[in-house]
Amino acid sequence: MKSNHVKTRAAKVLAILKQTYADATCELVHEDTLQLLIATILSAQCTDKRVNMVTPALFKKYKTAKEFARADLTELESFIHSTGFYKNKAKSIKHCCVMLVEKHAGKVPHAMEELTYLPGVGRKTAHVIRGYGFKEPAMVVDTHVLRVAKRLGFSQQENAVKMEHELAALVPEKDWTDFCTTILFHGRYCCKARKPECHRCPLKTLCPSAPPT
Repeated sequence: MKSNHVKTRAAKVLAILKQTYADATCELVHEDTLQLLIATILSAQCTDKRVNMVTPALFKKYKTAKEFARADLTELESFIHSTGFYKNKAKSIKHCCVMLVEKHAGKVPHAMEELTYLPGVGRKTAHVIRGYGFKEPAMVVDTHVLRVAKRLGFSQQENAVKMEHELAALVPEKDWTDFCTTILFHGRYCCKARKPECHRCPLKTLCPSAPPT
């Protein structure tokens, strides 16, 4: 159980980050939940920027879950080759869409249990879909959130699912999506893995990892 002091500090961090990254949202370009699902699968161990370079042609070729389900794997691989691990990703996309067609009439479900049952969809991907696709409270814990939350002293978990639960208990449910999104942005653009830019960090007075001034 987190102390009230830590919860108060988390609220202050969120307020500052929401002001700092006022436009923070999912950077994967998409028009609907299916496109978001596919893009998120592709984003595993790949940058959003690279995924956004690949998806326009991909989504022009395959417009529905049924079309992805019927896709030739070799052809699908050719579209997503540059995102890395393309063979596994192509299989995940195809098998996921087969299940969408068979179990969900080609639509992306919003329930966590139904999402994580889909091939290639773990909790992080499911939270992305729920948070950005369906506007449900979602705690997306990626590598940036793992790193920044530890530096801020909010969790020392190495496991993303365990950290997800700790952070979810730290902030009100209505703030989950904003909390993880702004921390992700902070990790991507300021609190970087190798060289955190502490000199310009808006959280330095609240961060236990900040160097002494």
